[in-house]
Amino acid sequence: MANDNNKNGKILTCIDASRFSAAVCDYTAWIHRRTQAPVQLLHNLEQGPAVVPSDLSGTIGLGSRETLMQELTDIEAERSRLMLEQGKLMLNAASDRLQQAGVAEPQMKQRHGGLTESLIELEDDIRVLVLGIRGEERGDDDRHLGGHLESILRSLHKPVLVVNNDFQEPKRVMLAYDGSDASGKALDMLANRPLFTGLEVHLVTVGEDPATAQGLQQAATLKLREAGLNITAVTLDGKPSEELVRYQAEHDIDLTLMGAFSHTRLRDLVLGSLTVKMLLRANKPLLLLR
Repeated sequence: MANDNNKNGKILTCIDASRFSAAVCDYTAWIHRRTQAPVQLLHNLEQGPAVVPSDLSGTIGLGSRETLMQELTDIEAERSRLMLEQGKLMLNAASDRLQQAGVAEPQMKQRHGGLTESLIELEDDIRVLVLGIRGEERGDDDRHLGGHLESILRSLHKPVLVVNNDFQEPKRVMLAYDGSDASGKALDMLANRPLFTGLEVHLVTVGEDPATAQGLQQAATLKLREAGLNITAVTLDGKPSEELVRYQAEHDIDLTLMGAFSHTRLRDLVLGSLTVKMLLRANKPLLLLR
């Protein structure tokens, strides 16, 4: 497991052709301004080569088959070259946007292979990962998450900022706290990182048992106040995803911190995952930790 408390790592920002790329860059610049962490832009080339039938001898002649195979190989090579060039153009555009926002010389990287696998290999150097809620393959499909997002969130043990809307500089932050190990990591991050200095913090616990919820909040509130944060502590009763989204809207919360996938896959399958529900229902970015 990678060190999940790497305060000296990079802000790693995933870039593609989705509609969230501009906002992803803007939130990256905001994190950089508050932490001075270096920025690396990542464009991942995942599409594999076209499938070429291995035996066409029954349908076309041998000479024609060899010609077709060569043409397909040439087409695939040209497609790969164009995808690589398109990725470089996207990285350059993202770099220009970041530099205009005050990020000096962001690094740029292109990788081939699965996105989740690439991020796992890079995890040791990550301080915060920033990416859009959906990539270019899902477009404007607001009913579903991006094809890689859940896998990334379950695989990485670093903070992941999921961008789901245009940039708005965070002034009010909500910590959805349930006492789990993952939400405890979010609490520690909130208390110990310069990213949140000077922001208005709402500590929100949703539970059927008010006494338990208040007990969880007391220690968390003390820790945050000792860190010098301005805290509003609230306990709510109801379904967590519904109450958290409602509170977010009513109090104009700009950013929500919470643990990600704190329960087993089986429990999530039977009861539904709070993480997925929040990702689908919230209209402001979420900073998630496992």
